[in-house]
Amino acid sequence: MTNETTTTTMPRLTDPAVREQLEALPASLVLIGFTPDGQPVCVDLDAEGPHVLVCTGTGGGATTILRTLTAQLLHHGSHALVLDLKRASHRWASGVPGVTYCRDIADIHDALVGLRAELQYRLGLFDQHGDIDDLPRLTVVFEVADNTLSQLARHWDTIREKGDPKKSPAVDALEYALLAGPQARIHVLATSQLATGILGEVREHFATKVLGRVTTRTWEHLAPQIHPTPEPNTQPGRVHVVQGWDVHPTQALLLTDDEAAAGITATETTED
Repeated sequence: MTNETTTTTMPRLTDPAVREQLEALPASLVLIGFTPDGQPVCVDLDAEGPHVLVCTGTGGGATTILRTLTAQLLHHGSHALVLDLKRASHRWASGVPGVTYCRDIADIHDALVGLRAELQYRLGLFDQHGDIDDLPRLTVVFEVADNTLSQLARHWDTIREKGDPKKSPAVDALEYALLAGPQARIHVLATSQLATGILGEVREHFATKVLGRVTTRTWEHLAPQIHPTPEPNTQPGRVHVVQGWDVHPTQALLLTDDEAAAGITATETTED
């Protein structure tokens, strides 16, 4: 590790020192950032419950964290379903090979219904063969998940017909993916400001929680096992990563929209 990575400057995913560490990591590890003493903080996709919830206050860097995680997964051959109701958070993903980018609520609804079908297909293969490691991982990138889930519920109320289930099939599909997705190499990366409502009900499926600039009440809601509650840090990119009973002060990686789109496209071109 170089000194630049362990200082208060945000480490960049494109930095040569960071890239060198990334290449040394197993493909199942996705790098979130570094502790103050330079130790990598990662998500293990082959561990139980490898979904990630990023919950920050305004300007806390949640979108950037999802961008860096998704870029790494795409680099290793994952496909991605990017659900961006804000319509601007992940514009870098539009047109990138292997990425389905949705920003209208009707498209997000249809994409999640399709996700359930894909999950059932993969689970069927797993039941037949006991191993689906030859299938690419599928990463579901869910921006402002709590707001989007509420919009999906309202959307379903406007389009469902007599005899249809009362609960939105899109919301049901996400819950199913959180429960059974890891078995089928499907992982959910979600951002939230409050993690309440529908998302709050399924928060336990997120084994990794990234918290930045959040209130004590949010800590108690999402990570009640952590005592005392860490002091908030307003430094750009500084978060706490909670995994079980462990909490890691972390300087998250930085990757811009342009760097993400250019790097992933270049990778795809090289492999072709």
